[in-house]
Amino acid sequence: MLSKNIVFSAAQQVEVREEELPALKSGEVRCKARKSLISTGTETLCLRGIFDSNTNWESWVQYPFNPGYSMAAEIIEVGEGVEEFKVGDRVTSNMSHRQYFNTSVNNVKLIPDGITYEQASWLTLAQITQVGTRRAELKLGETVALVGQGLLGQLVVQYMRAAGARQIIVIDQAESRLEFSRRSGATHTICAPVDEAVEEVRRITGGSMCDVVYDITGHPAVLAPATLLAKEMGRVVLLGDTTQPSKQVIGPRVVSNSVAILGIHASMTRNYNGVTGDQMTAVYYDYLLQGRMNVDLLQTHTFSPLEAPAAYDFLVKDRTSAIGVIFDWDAL
Repeated sequence: MLSKNIVFSAAQQVEVREEELPALKSGEVRCKARKSLISTGTETLCLRGIFDSNTNWESWVQYPFNPGYSMAAEIIEVGEGVEEFKVGDRVTSNMSHRQYFNTSVNNVKLIPDGITYEQASWLTLAQITQVGTRRAELKLGETVALVGQGLLGQLVVQYMRAAGARQIIVIDQAESRLEFSRRSGATHTICAPVDEAVEEVRRITGGSMCDVVYDITGHPAVLAPATLLAKEMGRVVLLGDTTQPSKQVIGPRVVSNSVAILGIHASMTRNYNGVTGDQMTAVYYDYLLQGRMNVDLLQTHTFSPLEAPAAYDFLVKDRTSAIGVIFDWDAL
């Protein structure tokens, strides 16, 4: 069987390749992609290919590189010994953007009734932002500032609302993103660079500043001014791994204000302080079904996989209008 797969053949080069699918092994399932979500920030950084030495990025991104890790698919064949899944089951996986794939039964999870393929394609990102929410250890009634309102930032806004934040202040330079933020549950929006937002945050909080600050940009210049939004003993959560940490500094008052800087990475979605990936999955789906989260409002663009070169070109040039960008494999 041949599969159309999206490949970064080199930095700044996107191809759709037709590749042979290997034989199905015992304990595996064969899946047909239905929808896959582009992690717009991560994948465009992978495509640019500019990484500091000794970073996670340098070791992870090796060309040719298969982008993507948030897939919703349908099982079309089961291998020998597979009993927990059947043909026709709807599943999610962390597989890259590809038309067909074989994978272990341990790498697929059933999509519950009432959840669409589009909603399920957000699962990986919903888990990442959920561990980011847990990392902050938010207390009821605390004030949160979020710098960066791409798709991760929008999900954190929704989690913060569900977790009981009193004020959710979001900061981004694109007004189009802030409109989505307000719909996601932000109580205050600031359209400005983070270093120009400090006084407005001070005004909103009555001078007390923020209990929790998120840097969700992945840009090395953001951390230092973001720390100035935190109150004494506040927490700054890095939910966006910069590709150039050599250009990142902690800020002028981190030590004097006893501010904690907390990192979080996608690897924590397997198990975070005893909360398993399956439990995080159940929380996300329950929140959707209960109406406590809404990713439908965040879907802005849909592309056929054959349009992948144009889709990534659009995102690299200016992704401020893009939140949820989905490859529709049914369009093939």
